[in-house]
Amino acid sequence: MRDFSNKVAAITGAGSGIGRALAQNLAVRGCHLALSDVNPEGLAETARLCEASGVTVTTALLDVADRAAVFAWAEQVVAGHGKVNLIFNNAGVAHSTPAETARIEDFEWVMNINFWGVVHGTQAFLPHLRASGDGHVVNLSSLFGLIAVPTQSTYNASKFAVRGFTEALRMELEIAAAPVSVTCVHPGGVATQIADSARVDPGVTALTGDSPEQARANARKAIQTTTPASAAEQILRGVQRNARRVLVGPDARWLDRLQRLLGSGAYQPVLKWALNKRKATV
Repeated sequence: MRDFSNKVAAITGAGSGIGRALAQNLAVRGCHLALSDVNPEGLAETARLCEASGVTVTTALLDVADRAAVFAWAEQVVAGHGKVNLIFNNAGVAHSTPAETARIEDFEWVMNINFWGVVHGTQAFLPHLRASGDGHVVNLSSLFGLIAVPTQSTYNASKFAVRGFTEALRMELEIAAAPVSVTCVHPGGVATQIADSARVDPGVTALTGDSPEQARANARKAIQTTTPASAAEQILRGVQRNARRVLVGPDARWLDRLQRLLGSGAYQPVLKWALNKRKATV
């Protein structure tokens, strides 16, 4: 997909962060938008910003964990816009907890949004993307879908799952010679609001030395590497070149090289050393 003009893109988690930046970038390029989010205020603001570019914008309050609601939204998008060419499965949440004591409820919360939300969006929109004759699925994994990090077991599980699902889908569509392609996106630290809404279990203190409040503050600081606008630009360039994988930000690219160079058995001691060093200074 070389050109986004007069295409129709559906974006989940469009009320802020990368989702909003994608919407604004696409609107400037003449792409019509179907936006969804669980936050009505943020969603309305994104729509207002995009409508200034003169494109058609529709919105829907949507919980991506609700499979029936996602499928109904896909039908509404096609009914309202006449077609849909792209789905950006962007909605996501963050969670920090030791793997040993992670509650099943926390796993379910993270997986229902981060993984099942991607599956729901992909399966709901794929028939319509095929029908468009020029479709693209963009699924947001994470740098933490490439490397595992202490206290991130639930988040790692969801993002590794997104990566596996997305890469398998890409190959299947190629085998079938479908008019749809797929890109898996691995952002590093992007300055969004995800740290503010993250759930942090008190058990992280024993591993990191930080209180839950300090853990959130550290996360906010760590994700300042890349702006949402830059992330959106990198993602859309990846779609235009039909990339299988897009690494967003210098931290994602550097750590991806590290884990490929050292291998999964060797990068882990490096991360463990860094965490122990940090804990000793707390």
